[in-house]
Amino acid sequence: MSAPRNPPFRAEHLGSLLRPSKLLNKRHAIQQGKDKEDGLRGLEDESINDIVKIQNDCGFRAITDGEYRRHMFWGTFFPTLNGMKEIQGPDPKIFREYVPDIAAFLEEEKVPGESVICVGKISHTGKSSYIEQYEYLKSITPKEQHGQIKMTLAAPNWYHLRYKEGQAYPKDVYSKDEEYFADIAEAYRTELQILYDAGLRNAQVDDPNLAYFCSEKMIEGWKKDPANTRSIDDLFDAYIEFYNDCFKRPDDMHLGIHLCRGNFVNSRHFSEGGYDRIATKLFNDLNASTYYLEYDTERAGGFEPLKSLPKNKNVILGVITSKFPKMEDKEEMKGRINQAAELIAEGRGVSKEEALKQLGVSPQCGFASHEDGNLLEYDDMVQKLKLVRGIADDIWPGEP
Repeated sequence: MSAPRNPPFRAEHLGSLLRPSKLLNKRHAIQQGKDKEDGLRGLEDESINDIVKIQNDCGFRAITDGEYRRHMFWGTFFPTLNGMKEIQGPDPKIFREYVPDIAAFLEEEKVPGESVICVGKISHTGKSSYIEQYEYLKSITPKEQHGQIKMTLAAPNWYHLRYKEGQAYPKDVYSKDEEYFADIAEAYRTELQILYDAGLRNAQVDDPNLAYFCSEKMIEGWKKDPANTRSIDDLFDAYIEFYNDCFKRPDDMHLGIHLCRGNFVNSRHFSEGGYDRIATKLFNDLNASTYYLEYDTERAGGFEPLKSLPKNKNVILGVITSKFPKMEDKEEMKGRINQAAELIAEGRGVSKEEALKQLGVSPQCGFASHEDGNLLEYDDMVQKLKLVRGIADDIWPGEP
C-alpha cells in the first residue's frame, strides 16, 4: 500500500500562526484585568477569517484557524476531561526535572504557571473541546474542502512524562500506567469520533515529548532517577502502544504526528538530538500516516533516520524555521529535500523520484505555540508560508 495523499499535501504548515496585534492586545488586557471578554469572540472570528484568506492566497489546502482561540498549542482537551484538574502554581517537586521543557523552566528558577493532573477516574464528558473550532472553519470554507481542514490535537502523553513516578495520578484511582493510559485512550477515541462525525478527516497530534527521547540529557537524567520503574526505551514502547490505542480510527481519517524540540515564547527550544534512536519504532510501530519532522537546524540531526521510513508513510520535512525572520535560500532547501529523498530511496531500494512521492515541506514548527508567538513579524510569517509553497511547486509541480 502506498502512502496516503491529500492529506497530507506537498506544502503544509504546523497549525499555529502569529496572532494579529489587535487580538493579542485584547487578550493581554483581559489577562491583566484591564478589559472584559466582551467582543473577544467577534475579534477572534475576524482574525480567523483573515488568516484563512492568507492561507488560501498562499496556496495551502490543510487550513487551520491558526489556533487563535487557544492560549497554548494543546488547547483545553485535558482540563475538560472528567478526573483531570488544572492546577495553578504547581509544586516543582512533582516534576521530572530532566524532562527538557521542565528543565528549561527550572533553570530560570520557575515552574510551569499551570499544569493539569489526574485527581480521579478519567473519562470524556461527551462534549468536545475542539468541535467549535472545527465547526467555525467549516462555516467559512467550501463544503468540498471540509475534509482538508486540519485540526491540531494535544499529545496523549503530555501530562504523564513531565511528572515523577507516582505523581501523574492517585494510586487509589490507578494502580499502574496501563490503567491510566487505557482511560485516556478511551477519551481520545470518543473525541476523535465526535470530530469524525462532524466531518473531520485530517488530524495532527503535536508531540514534543516523543522528540525528547532523542535528548541525551533526558536519557541520562532518566537513568539517574531512582524512582523510575522502567527503562526509557520501555517507556517509549509503552507510549507507542498508548498512541495506537488512542488513535484507532476509520480508514479515511488521516493522522499525522508532529515532533519538534520545543517552541516557546521568544523562539525558545528545549532539547537537541537526532531521530536515530527512535526512528525505526516511530516509523514502523506507531500507527500514523504522516510524520511532520523538525529539520531546520543541526539540533534535529541528519536525514539518515529516514532510511527506516516504510513505503506506506509520509514525512513532511520542516526545513524552514518558524523561529526567526531570516529567509532560507530556496535552492538550498530544495537540495536538502532531494538529499532526504535519496536516503529514503537507499533505505527502500527505490528511485529518488519514487521516494519524493512520500515527502512534503513545511516550517519546522508552528509560528505561535504560545499565543505570544516567535521572534518574527506577521509579514515575515507570510513570506515564510509563500516560500514553503514555492519550494513545493518547484519539486512537485501541479500538486497541492
